[in-house]
Amino acid sequence: MMALKGSCLCGGIRYEVDGLDGPISHCHCHTCRKAHASAFATTAGVERHHFRWTAGEDRVRSYESSPGKQRHFCPACGTHLVAERAGQSRLILRVATLDDDPAARPSFHIWTSHDVPWLAREDEAPHYEEWQPGR
Repeated sequence: MMALKGSCLCGGIRYEVDGLDGPISHCHCHTCRKAHASAFATTAGVERHHFRWTAGEDRVRSYESSPGKQRHFCPACGTHLVAERAGQSRLILRVATLDDDPAARPSFHIWTSHDVPWLAREDEAPHYEEWQPGR
């Protein structure tokens, strides 16, 4: 399989992933909404050894949005690219930053208990008030 390429809005930071190692989901939590200025953030897990920066790694900045969770973003354009928790094998990839089609579609929504009243959901994917069962 060919690597999937991704980048920030200004193109100053670029990366590649060997593929997605977890399902695509939509997170509706308060911090994802604020960080992405959107009703939810679309994410997927990627094993650390399947991810690599290809340009601009020295430009990446980080913000600890909750205890132990670092969000990595471009300081020039503000694009959030990945997040991580120390000790976890997977990064949390912001799927919308992929330049290539991952050939997968979102499987579920999490943290819908944080939904905003103006959000209208029209898809059929399962919705969970917090984490999905089994997590």
